[in-house]
Amino acid sequence: MLLDEDPATLIHHTVGNFNILPDKLAVSRINESLSTLQQARDLRVREAESALKKLSRTLTTLNNHHQETIASHSSAAHASEIATLDTQKFRIAKAASDIEIETERLSSQLADLQARLQELELQGVEGGENARRGLVADEVTLKLKIYRGLGIDLVRDSDGEYTKAVIRNGSQVGLNVVNLDNKLSRFFYVNYFWQML
Repeated sequence: MLLDEDPATLIHHTVGNFNILPDKLAVSRINESLSTLQQARDLRVREAESALKKLSRTLTTLNNHHQETIASHSSAAHASEIATLDTQKFRIAKAASDIEIETERLSSQLADLQARLQELELQGVEGGENARRGLVADEVTLKLKIYRGLGIDLVRDSDGEYTKAVIRNGSQVGLNVVNLDNKLSRFFYVNYFWQML
């Protein structure tokens, strides 16, 4: 078949009519995108490998710590310590019970002593009954001698009651006079006299 035009001219016109520049640009863009994707993929792979190595090191450390903990734990020692603590607990409970019983006993004894003290305070220094007047007189004489030996003289009023005490203090010059009345207990006066001596 014969062509009207020269085949070279025809090919040249055909090539000239095809515009391949956009295709070249598209191929170039695709190649750049592939390169960018490859770099991003490599970066993500490196980050994942780094995280995996870090997790692997953490796992190894935790496994070692776990193995050391298991090796250091002794069930026999734990049971022995529990038994010792139980024994101590029972001893403490028994001691607390004994202390509670002793407290109740001492409270009862204190109540008895307080009742006895109140009875003695009601009787006073000279005693409570007139029938024992002779014994009381001897006791009073003995007490007066003891007081005088300590430097305390008791003074009676017109009714024969002791209303004043004159205290001679060896460390201080002079006398101290104390008025005695029934407002304060005998115990208070005794403590006061001791402090004055």
